Order: sequence, then structure tokens, then C-alpha cells
Amino acid sequence: MTRRAVITGTGSALPSRRVDNDEMAKIVDTSDEWIRERSGIRTRYFASEGETTSSLATAAARKAIEAAGIDPCSIDLIVLGTTTPDQTFPATATTVQAALGCNGGMAFDVQAVCSGFLYALGTADAMIRSGMASKALVIGAETMSRLLDFSDRGTCVLFGDGAGAIVLEARESDDPEAPGVLATKLHADGAHNQLLYVDGGPSTSDNVGKLRMTGNAVFKHAVTNLSDVLREVLELSGTEAAQIDWVVPHQANARIIEGTAKKLGLPMDRVIMTVDQHANTSAASVPLALDAAVRDGRIKPGQLIVLEAMGGGFTWGASLIRI
Repeated sequence: MTRRAVITGTGSALPSRRVDNDEMAKIVDTSDEWIRERSGIRTRYFASEGETTSSLATAAARKAIEAAGIDPCSIDLIVLGTTTPDQTFPATATTVQAALGCNGGMAFDVQAVCSGFLYALGTADAMIRSGMASKALVIGAETMSRLLDFSDRGTCVLFGDGAGAIVLEARESDDPEAPGVLATKLHADGAHNQLLYVDGGPSTSDNVGKLRMTGNAVFKHAVTNLSDVLREVLELSGTEAAQIDWVVPHQANARIIEGTAKKLGLPMDRVIMTVDQHANTSAASVPLALDAAVRDGRIKPGQLIVLEAMGGGFTWGASLIRI
């Protein structure tokens, strides 16, 4: 019998403040047309006072737990991908754990920027396969607005806040068509640090810092890296691109998503797109898009989906999953 990690519930949460492009034009020198043409973004959400990465993560987690129909106390692992933790330490995952009342199991954060959810998923999957965990909560949650330089018109319009979560449960089966995480590939290349980074941190400065990005260079790397890792995960699992029902990509930029799909020969009607509604929510973007497509009925049980993302560092990865 093969032990697999199966997605049994999804959830998401957004801050209360919705900010459209016209409102952004009142903050920085930009326009709705300029933003839409370059990114496809129409709106994003910014956390207000009192809304934090942990509060958003907890709200998304509660929805995923409800969808899975499980007792929070049965969760023995929480892995949270985030670039914007509540505190330098302890891990924001422990704050979520306490809020859910499921204390005693493992709980920790992973930092891989926009790939954070994929890294968290890969970690949780490996721990379930090994028997270290049986029920895992995997979360991507961010308050990226706290890192934005609102005088930088090229980047501040691209990001937003939010959270997405899934419940993974261990299941054993000999059926090759059984649901579960089938294959995951993760990569990093630290040589590109200066193309997408935050210019602060506890070891180097006395402040959190602000997000800095060289957009054109990031775009080129993203299309190449994402198409390559998608091919890798398909080859690893012995799957053809034509067998994929849905691709759920990192929601950074509509042009990156379209460019990656074109390189793989995938039609856009098989790609989940929410970047227009949420902007780039970093580690939250993939689970936000996944939850949206599960709840509106596009993603159905038995289908094959691919999740993929690339973030600062650079980090990137993909995961093939049967729902």
C-alpha cells in the first residue's frame, strides 16, 4: 500500500479593505490602464490595522478545516509559508496553532517568498509519506502591503495581502488513480538575489526594509523557470501535458502566466487566473487561486492539477496533484 497526502479541504481569506486601480492612482503616479496593460491586475486587498498574517492565516485555516470536516485537534502538523511573519520569532504557524486550539503537534514557518506555499506543501507531503504526520495544515499567508514602498510606482501596484490553506490527510491505496500529491520539484538559485529582494532584516539592518524588484529581468526568469519545472514534474510522474485538467499558477502577472502556458502549449482555458482580483499575494497566491476554483466548481474530484510558483531568491517549484 502506498501512503499519500490527499487534499481534503481548502480555504482562503482576504483583508476587509479592497483597493482598486483608481484608488492606487490616488496614492502613486499611475492609472488603471497602465496597471492592467502591464499586469492584468484590477484590484487587490490591503490589511488594515489589527489584520495580520496570522489572523488571515487562521481565517483561511478554519475554512479549510471546515471543508475537510475534521477536528482541529487532530492536526499534528502546521507548515506556513510566509515572507511577512507577525514576529521575527516565534513562528507565525505557532500563533495559528494556538488560535485553532490544536496545540502539541509540529508547527513552523518556511520562507521561500512567492514559492513559500509550494515549499510548505512539499515539506508536509514528505512528512506525511514518512509517517511523521497524519493530518497537516498547509498555509500560504502574507501582508505584503507592509513591505511596499508606495513611492515606487513600478512595484507597489503589483502586490496585495491574503491567505490560503489546505488540509492534507494521509491515505493508503494501491490504486494508481487514487487522489494525492503525486510529484513535487523545488529549486533555488541565490545568484539572483538582487533582482527581487527586501532591503532590510534583523541581521543586516535595524528595520524590516522595503521590497525591491527589477521587473523585466524577473519576468524573463519566471517564464523560463516555471515552464521548465512544470515539464520536470510531468516527467517525474510520467504524465503528459494533455492529461492535466488545470494549472494553478502563482498569480504574479497575467503576462507571465500567459507566457508560461504558451511555452508548454497549454490553452488558457485550463489555467486558473485570479491575479486580476487579488494581485500578487506572494505565498498566498496559489492556495487563494486553488480555493477559488474548488469552491466555484471548476476543480473537481478526480482531476489532475499542477500548482507552480516562483519567488525572490530565486526559488521556484511545481507540484502535481490528483484531487
